[in-house]
Parts: sequence; C-alpha cells; structure tokens
Amino acid sequence: MSDKDELIHQIAAERQIAIDEAALKKAEEYIEAEEGATNRLTGFLGRFVVVVTVVMSLFHLYAAYAIVPTQQLRMIHVGFVLFLVFLLFPFSRRYRHRVMWWDWIAAAVSLVVVGYGIAGGDDFTDRSTIPTNVDMVLGVLLTLVVLEAARRGTGWIMPFVCILFVAYAMLGPYLGEPWTHRGYDISRLVGHMYMTLEGIFGVPVDVSSSLIILFTIYGAFLQLSGAGKFFIDFSFAAMGGKPTGAGRTIVLSSFLLGGPSGSGVATTVTLGTVAYPMLAKAGYGKDAAGGLLAAGGLGAIISPPVLGAAAFLIAEFLKISYLDVILMATIPTCLYYFALFLMVEIDARKFGMKNIPFDKTETLWNLTKQFGFHFLSLVAIIFFMLLGFSPVSAVFWATVTAFVTSALHPDCALMSRRQMVLFCAVAVAASAIYSGVYGRFHQDALSWALPAGALTLIAAALVAPGWRLWPAKLVKALEVGSVGVLNVAATCAAAGIIVGVVTLTGLGLKFSAIVINYADALTQGTTGLLSAAGIEITKSLVHDVKLLYTAVFTSLIVWIVGLAVPVTASYIICAVIAAPALITLGVQDFAAHMFIFYYAVLSEVSPPTALSPFAAAAITGGDPYKTTLQSWKYTMPAFLVPFMFVLDPAGLGLLLMGSFKGLASASVVDIAVVSVTAMFGIAALAGGMQGWVFRKTNSLERWLLIAAGLALVYPRAAFDYIGLALLIAVVVMQKLRRGETATSPG
Repeated sequence: MSDKDELIHQIAAERQIAIDEAALKKAEEYIEAEEGATNRLTGFLGRFVVVVTVVMSLFHLYAAYAIVPTQQLRMIHVGFVLFLVFLLFPFSRRYRHRVMWWDWIAAAVSLVVVGYGIAGGDDFTDRSTIPTNVDMVLGVLLTLVVLEAARRGTGWIMPFVCILFVAYAMLGPYLGEPWTHRGYDISRLVGHMYMTLEGIFGVPVDVSSSLIILFTIYGAFLQLSGAGKFFIDFSFAAMGGKPTGAGRTIVLSSFLLGGPSGSGVATTVTLGTVAYPMLAKAGYGKDAAGGLLAAGGLGAIISPPVLGAAAFLIAEFLKISYLDVILMATIPTCLYYFALFLMVEIDARKFGMKNIPFDKTETLWNLTKQFGFHFLSLVAIIFFMLLGFSPVSAVFWATVTAFVTSALHPDCALMSRRQMVLFCAVAVAASAIYSGVYGRFHQDALSWALPAGALTLIAAALVAPGWRLWPAKLVKALEVGSVGVLNVAATCAAAGIIVGVVTLTGLGLKFSAIVINYADALTQGTTGLLSAAGIEITKSLVHDVKLLYTAVFTSLIVWIVGLAVPVTASYIICAVIAAPALITLGVQDFAAHMFIFYYAVLSEVSPPTALSPFAAAAITGGDPYKTTLQSWKYTMPAFLVPFMFVLDPAGLGLLLMGSFKGLASASVVDIAVVSVTAMFGIAALAGGMQGWVFRKTNSLERWLLIAAGLALVYPRAAFDYIGLALLIAVVVMQKLRRGETATSPG
C-alpha cells in the first residue's frame, strides 16, 4: 500500500467512510500518469533501492547546507535520477515490479557517462567545442538514456518533442524562412548538451538539483509526520454547519494539503476519496463534485509556498529570488480561491443544498492545540527567506523544523525519543571533537556531526535490533522524498535538450517574430474595421490590439503545448519560445513568465490529458469529459486574470509589481483598485458561468454577466466602467424580477 493509500484509508476509517477500492485504483492510475508508475521491489533489491534513495536525499540535504560545486551537484543529481529511474520505472507495464537485465545496463550506462563527466573536471568542460571520440560516444549515450528516462516518467510525447528540437538543430540549412539557420552537427550538439551547463545540465536540472528535490523531501517529511491528515481534519473541523460547508471544506483542504506538495492529481485523489460522500450528501452531482475536486487539486500547483516545480524555474530564468515568485503569486492565488469560494456559494443556492453535519473527531481548538505545530514549518519557509536566507537554505531549515516539531506528538514523531537522544548525543560529541581538533567551532563541524549521528544510529540499529533504534519513519521520508522527484527531474533533464537547442539556434527570437507577424496581420484587419466604424486609430490603440492578439496567441500556444507534456516541461518550452514575443511588445519579463506559468497549469484540467478531472471522475463515477467541463467552469473565471497583468502596466499590481523592490515603489491605491476590479470581474464571470446571481439568470442576463466580466478583466478604465455598468444592470434586473415574483398572484 502506498503512502497516499495509507493516508486515505486512515482518514476514511476515522470518519467511517466506505472506500470504493476499484475507483481508488482507477484514480491512482492517473496519479501514475502524472508521476510515473513505479516498481514495488522487495527483498534485497528493495532494500538496496531504499539505501540509494536515502543516500540521494542525504546528499542533497548536505549540498543545501555545505558547498558543492555547481557542475558536480548537477551531474551527481542526474546520475542518481537516471540510476533510480531505470530501477523503479519499468520499461512497460508488462515488466512491472521487477528489474530486467536491460534496466541494469541502462542504469550502469547512466553512472558511467555521468561519472566520466565528473572525473573530467575543468578539462572536460574546456574541450566542449572539440570533443574527443569518447566524449561523442558518451554524449550520445547520455542523450539516449535521458530520453528513455523521460519516456518512462512521462510517456512518449516529451522525448518525441526533444527529438524534433534536435532534428531542427541539425537540419537548419534545409529549412525555409523564417526557420532556417546555419545548422549544427553531432559534435557541436554533444559538446553543447553534454559538456557544458547549457544543455542537459542546464537551468532545469539546476533547479531540480537545488530546489525541487529539497521541496519533495520537505513534503515527504510533512506527509510522514501526519501533516496531510491534520490539514484535512482541520478543514473538516473549520467548515460545516452550512449548506456551503461541503464545498468550502474542499477548497480549504485543497489549499492546505496541496500547498506543500504542489501535486494536483494526488491532491484531487486524496481529497476526493474521503470527501466525495460528503459532497454527494450535500447535493452535488457526480460531474459537479468531480469538477470541484479537480479545481481544488489545480489550486495545489499555483498555491504558495511550492506552486509546483515550474515556479522554481521562474525564479531561475528571471534570476530573481523565489520569495519574489511567491510574492507575485499571492494575489492571483487569492483570486483563484475567491473564485472557487464564490462558485461554492452559488452552488449552494442554485442546487438548494443541505446542511451536512460533519462527524468531527476533534474540535478545531483541540486539533490546533495538538497538531498545530505542522503549520510552523510552512511559516518557516517564508520566515527564513525574509531573514535573507536563500530559498535552498530556507527549505533546508524548514525541513529541519518539520523534523524537530514532529517530536512534539508521539504519533507524528519521525524518530522516537530514544533515537533522537542517541542521534543528538553522537552529533554533539562529533561536533565537539571536530572543533577540538581544529581549535575552534566552525560551521563545518555541523557538516561532520549530522552524518556522524545518522550513521551511528543506523549502525546501532543493525547491531542491536532489539533496542528499536531503526528510524523507520525518517528513512521512509527520505526515500519518498527522492522517489517523488524522479519523474520531474527526468523531465528537467530532457527539457535541457530543448533549452540547449533554443539557445544554440536562436529559435526563441524566430518564434516570437512569427507570432508578432501573425498578430500584426490581425491588427491591421481589426483597425481597418474600427476605422470604418468611425473610431480614431492611434499608435496606442494599434499597440494595444497587437498586444491583445499576441497574448491570445501565446495563451493558446502554451495551452496546446500543455496538452502534450507535463506542466513543468510546458513552462520550460514556452518560456524560451513564447515569452520573447510578449517581452518584445513591452510586457515586463516577470509578467510574461507568470502569464505562461498560469496557462501551462491550465493544461492540468484540459482534455485529452486532463488528469485531475479524469481522476476525480474515477472516484465520483461521473463522466470524465463532463467532469472536465465542470472543472473548467470552476477555474475559468480566475484564469482570465493573467491577461490583466500583460495587457496594461496597471495590471502589474496583481503581481505586487514583481518584487519587494517593485512593491516598495508601487501605489497601494492602484494595487487595491486593480485587485477589487479583478474581484468584480471574477464575480461577474462566476455568475455568468453558473447562470445564477440571486436566482437563475435568463439568456440576456447571462451574456451580460460574461460581457461584464470580460470588460472588467481588460485593464482599461473605460472597460472597467462598462463592466461595472453591465454588472449593476444585471443585479437590478435580478432584484426587479425577484420583486415581481414576490408580488405576483398565487
């Protein structure tokens, strides 16, 4: 039984919820589609893999605290990832739960090609423009094993896209305008992809090796210490007693459960299994319940402090602090959950939902008193970054906080008190010895003390098993942390091939020129129609129209790419080929990247790869495609908001001007105005999507609401006035209709 299964069954048992095991198994297939289907190995091989995963986690925790050269860190990370992928991710379902001889060969090749690069040091990098024959062979082998690892982790599409980009790099002279370029042979590609930090070991792997894996380890510490169960219980206890209680519980618990994990499908399945019976009792249909669950799961990817793996890449691409990314996501996240809460309120009135008494195992106060320490590590991430710690250091110390605070409750402790005492005693002794040898206390003493404590604890557990010194939960957390990063890291390594081709060929600038040319053509037609209607055509108007078309094209490109590849890969591809088009037209780079991020996330609920809605439908028994449409209904009002921060500088207030420095020079009034305008726009769109305000809308009212919402999310004062006027008109019409109903005979 997986860790997610254990959490689901534990909560279900406490609340006496019957679980449909067949539905849960079907839903877990969608988790595997997103995170990869892993082997469950037993015996010596299973223990061997556990040792490797624990060593991988400990190495990355050490690298977060000490200093490991960038090239070594990235290569060691890729070596760990490839080795484990070939042992844990089967070649196909036919060979699941066993490791075949070809898996061992691929794993060995991975270690050889990475080890060769590490051993080569600076000489290896210096000859990247003139690689030797051995370099060439090993570089090609690395590319092949990376593509195969990506296939095992995410499916065929990602490696296929990578192959297309490599073909583009090689066939440049044979392509017509505007795609033509000088072309690059195998030697140049191998040197760029394998022997520099611009290809496979580029920015995506840098983020994966330094941040993403630390957050998966942190999430595993929370999960194994019982934080997930607490977040769900907290949401059940906090909400309830009202018709909107069921929906509100989903929204709150998805934020609390998904925020630290950043996984949309896993959040959907975990919540859906234990909360769907409550939604059904409240009056939700199967498709509507599934849509709400999927929308809640989607919130996991855009909610601080994790925001999904792509958010770390935003910080790296823009060379900004991750704290700035969290800052930019704050208001859009609030608007997203505002939209969901609004939809839930409308649902309660539209469907006449019932009050659902929750079977509270504990009161809110008792829960918080016993387990509220789980919130401390979440706060710690922000706290340490505000103190000036790097994101890597902040998540390291947040993980330490989660580990230490877990000891505050015996059911949550990752180590027993006996284990903790032995560990601390050995660590302190090792630190004292190290400091004594060197004559003074030094930071390196801790780098020596912590591994010494861990190794002593493991040795003692093996020598004296009767003492129960084996820290099983801690080892499991370290194992889960490493396994959780594998498919994302494999995707990042493959995406490095794409980024390498783009930087080598200048494809990003070519693609942006093509998008702008198409926008130019449509702009000319539009301005011609406006001129014929007697509207004065100014340079400002032409620019605004061109920017609108470019933003629409960009959103469609990101959405289409997202249908084929995971969110992380979708963001990486579009960040290098689509963002330049928006930036060329004057959009701030941080706004362009956040725009792309949000539309990459939208692919999570878009067919044919709408994993979250499909997983929700498997649990509720609803129709997958109707459930997808319902999830679009819940999420679409908030997903029009990104247009506000690319179409006009005033919209940058929604991103809090992109950084703390930008926020310091911003107008609080302007930020408040644009935020309130966005809320009115979301409210209008929610009413239009649901067909309900105070009562059911007629066709005219519904279209007026949609028009009002679109006008309000277009950041221009004139459109804001039009949108508010239309919204007020619908409210008045609804009030008058309600009055007529109240005074009508009978």
